[in-house]
Amino acid sequence: MAAQNEANDDLDQILRDQFTSEFRRRYITVQGVCLPDRYEELAHEIENFEIRDDDIWICSFPKTGTTWTQEMIWCIANDLDFEGAKVPLSERFPFLEYSVLFDYTNLVPRHPEIEFPQSALYSVAYTKNQASPRFIKTHLPFALLPRQLRTGEKRPKIIYVARNPKDTCVSYYHHCTFMEAYRGDFDTFCRLFLGQKVCFAPYWDHVLDFWKRRNDPNLLFLKYEDMKSDLSTVIKRSAAFLGKTMTEDQTKALMNHLSFRNMKYNPAVNYEEHINMIKQIKSLDVDGEFIRSGKVDQWKEEMSESVIEQFDRLTKEKFSSANLFF
Repeated sequence: MAAQNEANDDLDQILRDQFTSEFRRRYITVQGVCLPDRYEELAHEIENFEIRDDDIWICSFPKTGTTWTQEMIWCIANDLDFEGAKVPLSERFPFLEYSVLFDYTNLVPRHPEIEFPQSALYSVAYTKNQASPRFIKTHLPFALLPRQLRTGEKRPKIIYVARNPKDTCVSYYHHCTFMEAYRGDFDTFCRLFLGQKVCFAPYWDHVLDFWKRRNDPNLLFLKYEDMKSDLSTVIKRSAAFLGKTMTEDQTKALMNHLSFRNMKYNPAVNYEEHINMIKQIKSLDVDGEFIRSGKVDQWKEEMSESVIEQFDRLTKEKFSSANLFF
């Protein structure tokens, strides 16, 4: 126990030294989940967020194919309105707890030259006030979702997308160095990921809590790897879940829209407005791309053997008994 406490203290110190910034002051643990302290200010609003039956929710752990899934689901639900899809995804499909992750409120008076959008400053209120049907993204684990979702009082459509843990960690590392002011190296990030000390961790419990509910009629469980290997089938499954019918020509058109190249260079989905906003905060060093590689098995090129062994051991321990495999 003493060794475990010492390890936790060490990881907490790394968080303080390598992962705090102007928009993220410190980290807290809520029901075993690692979150920025800003969560404490918004927890009541999130808990009591009023759910609508015609909502469509995308739930996921970060960097598991969320943006790709959002764009796919929005296009299917809106009958392939590619013109409407030119509106930034952050407006069409807002991120419920965005202002938990990025607390810009204290930066407004210090950066009058920056235009901070309402969806960034007050993401919960912005999401709440969207017209129906609302499309809502969240990385919150099941236990921290709004009460009406957890209890089943309201049963909107929920799509959960998961990705194998090693690729998730690699992608999350690159994302955090680019957009979340992480200053450590990859091996240290792996320690944080395995030690449940990155935002929304623990990863394994996050995935399992939704996997156990995969047979609920209002929940569709998708895997990133299936989207990469057979996007056509995933599109058809998703359309059926949403009560939509897709012709072969429509499916092909959507597959083209969702291709990696088109997603990577589509300003509506690659968060250009957010990146440009961060770049204006002079103390942050921003260099990279939101949509980076999209590869499967990229961990083989970046992880050491010892880290791979730790991931495989924990994944087998957590997922095998639940018959969850990637």
